[in-house]
Formats: sequence, structure tokens, C-alpha cells
Amino acid sequence: MTLDNEVTSLRQVPLFREVETARLKLLAFTSERVHFEEGQLVFARGEAADAAYLILEGGAAVTIDGPHGPVPLALLGANALVGEMGILADQPRSATVTANSATTALRIDRDVFLELLAQFPQIGIAVMRDLALRLEQTNQRLAERGGG
Repeated sequence: MTLDNEVTSLRQVPLFREVETARLKLLAFTSERVHFEEGQLVFARGEAADAAYLILEGGAAVTIDGPHGPVPLALLGANALVGEMGILADQPRSATVTANSATTALRIDRDVFLELLAQFPQIGIAVMRDLALRLEQTNQRLAERGGG
């Protein structure tokens, strides 16, 4: 895929709509397009948070280990960002993410991701809103199960 095609893909992502083209080209150039087959691990809980993944096509399931097996936390689709929590918290991965279909994602290195947040506060705000929404949804699910 050409750099211009990558920029066009990134422009479709609400998180990056306001970012100027030159910055998107740099992001596309410094990031890696990766493919996962259905059932393939994107990353596991406890691993180092070395990158964030922007899902371009396909989807992924976020789970944690429970006493009776994996507990589903979220299903993510196109334009979703995953893996940013560990980077922001400077902690190992807090959950396991597995492709639930053939998935294409942009792997954004930790340092590139942090630089992007520093240069574009609106992206940081959008990431915080998304994290807050996901936390609220997780809290709701826990409450519904009687675990919260």
C-alpha cells in the first residue's frame, strides 16, 4: 500500500481527522501495517505495552482471565484504538486482545504514539474520552453481573 493510501485510511479514523496531511504521512511512515488471522493473538495480558494498534479492518475481542476462563470486556471494530492504556499508564498490558476475524491494524510504536499525543492535544482528549467510555461500559457490565 502506498503512503497516500495509508493517509487516506488514517483520515477515515475520527481520531485523526483533524491532523494535517504531513503528520499523517509521518505516522503512516513510522507505523507498521500488520495482519492477524481470526483467533490470532494481538497481545497478551502482562506483556510490555510497546505499541498501540489502530484497527483498520476486521475486529478484536478484549478479554481478561477469570476464575472460569476468559471474561469478555469489549468487542472492537474498524477505527478502534487498542493497547493505548498500557502506554498511558506505563504498565504492562492489562488485558488480552485477540483478532475475532481477519484483521488489519496499524501498529503505532509507543514513542510515536506519545509524541502524537504531545503534538495534538485534541487526539489526547479523544483518547481520554474513549477510555472513560470503555471504563463506564465495563463498570456497567460488572454491575449487571453482580460483581460491582
